[in-house]
Amino acid sequence: MSAHKTRIMYIESKADGLSGPAQIGRVTFSKSGKSLSYAGRTFGKLKGSGFKANYFDLETHEEFWISGPRKDGLDRLYPESSKPVEIDDDVTEEYWRDIRGG
Repeated sequence: MSAHKTRIMYIESKADGLSGPAQIGRVTFSKSGKSLSYAGRTFGKLKGSGFKANYFDLETHEEFWISGPRKDGLDRLYPESSKPVEIDDDVTEEYWRDIRGG
């Protein structure tokens, strides 16, 4: 049995508006690739039906923007937001080394 694919991703909640709490963390993709898991939550694809969101929490139906992190660190859909982006402790070193090139 093969392990599920994981990847460091940018995860931003859209539950409270266009610019919500955000973090960089490791997500796990389902075997089919139709959903992903992060921090005990499972997300399904919105398939174009969300407003500034591409995934939703399967349990709460809250919407999220989830994407690969950018090399320049400007991951927010609205970069002018001064809200911080948290980086999970277990991916910090890999994020700065492999994604940000530091």
